Amino acid sequence: MSVAPDVTVALQGRFFGDLPELGVRWQAETFPDLRLLAFDEALADELGLDAAWLRGPDGLRFLVGALVPDGATPVAQAYAGHQFGGYVPRLGDGRALLLGELADADGRLRDIHLKGSGPTPFARGGDGLAAVGPMLREYVISAAMHALGVPTTRSLAVVSTGRPVQRETLLPGAVLTRVAASHLRVGSFQYASATGDLDLLRRLADHAIDRHYPGAAMTDHPYLALFESVAAVQASLVARWMLIGFVHGVMNTDNMTVSGETIDYGPCAFMEAYHPDTVFSSIDEWGRYAYDNQPVMAAWNLARFAEALLPLLADNVDEGVALAENAFAVFRAQYDHTWASGMRAKLGLSGDLDAATVTSLADDVLALLKASRVDYTSFFRGLSHAARGDAEGTRGLFADLAGIDEWIARWRALGPDAALMDRSNPIYIPRNHLVEEALSAATDGEQRPLERLLAAITDPYAERPGFERYAAPAPDDFGDYRTFCGT
Repeated sequence: MSVAPDVTVALQGRFFGDLPELGVRWQAETFPDLRLLAFDEALADELGLDAAWLRGPDGLRFLVGALVPDGATPVAQAYAGHQFGGYVPRLGDGRALLLGELADADGRLRDIHLKGSGPTPFARGGDGLAAVGPMLREYVISAAMHALGVPTTRSLAVVSTGRPVQRETLLPGAVLTRVAASHLRVGSFQYASATGDLDLLRRLADHAIDRHYPGAAMTDHPYLALFESVAAVQASLVARWMLIGFVHGVMNTDNMTVSGETIDYGPCAFMEAYHPDTVFSSIDEWGRYAYDNQPVMAAWNLARFAEALLPLLADNVDEGVALAENAFAVFRAQYDHTWASGMRAKLGLSGDLDAATVTSLADDVLALLKASRVDYTSFFRGLSHAARGDAEGTRGLFADLAGIDEWIARWRALGPDAALMDRSNPIYIPRNHLVEEALSAATDGEQRPLERLLAAITDPYAERPGFERYAAPAPDDFGDYRTFCGT
């Protein structure tokens, strides 16, 4: 590791300063041949970073953790987690590293974090490295989610390392530089709670409140307010996933952030033909994290969060449980509000329309989509044509013409706003076959498909000539899609 006192990146170390028990000081490995594969210059500007410097030799070394600014303390974070329902007491950043926190142009603290930077004490026998494909997948999907208005961790850059990574075959290696409001997880609280150190748990909760929910400190019950705040932002987040047909694929408690940002884009994908049981993860054989299960799984994870917080909620366990159960009402209320508001916009309906009518319309049309295996994104985007009086394209998607005709008539009677619909329903999402095409090409050294895909998905609502294939579902011969954790 080399230290560069002249680098202008001012990284703070608040996490490790406040919570040294939850991190191990560590350093990234060095790599032989660094090359920039993907870079979000707009995000660099948001962070107050010099984009030209980041593209240069010292900047690339910073982006992979080989060049550390003065005063920075890179750490591998410790956390626990329920993985597919089974509790693992010690997970942590096995191939990741928190370089530190950076104050962005608005004064907000943002984590600068690496993936694929080498093994840490939490690596559990893994090599700590990452291949180009999975790191570019996270870059692509997180860029799309940000463009779609979904809270998400961001990807600043992907840098190829020149070091091969052994998986089923030998693959080119890469490091992802990730930016997040923080990397505090439900699993962080599970780890702290399991130590039995009440002071550590309280300091972690205070750190989370100070960083994300300072208003909670002003209430009579700050730790209960923390729980309510996390439940509310997670309810809103998962409702947004549902509205765009996103399937996370691995909603373990170590992948649920306290900030309410989407994190970890391993076995994730966007649903094409609508079906509530859609699963993409190769290891989710029972459908635990299927599309329609995501709200239930979010609630389950939040129950684990409440369990971890119990010693802070009340001196008596039963009293703490009662407080948490009452507070949990915020999850359902926020989920219903976010989902109904989003569905009103997708259907072009007035904000004054009652939630029951919106829910009835949505349930009925989703049943029709499921029966005819209609592409979710294409249907909602194309529906604005029906609002303008041309329903033939929409009708042609369905086997049950009488059913869709009846539904369209009922919906049209409410006066849908076609312009609102086009602002609310994307035409371009990261279609699974196009993602695979771009990642495969990039792994082989060809960047053009990746660049073209990014151009489409980072401006998802504006229809453009020449991008027709980015709006079309996968061809029939693409087959069933399966994703992997990318480790």
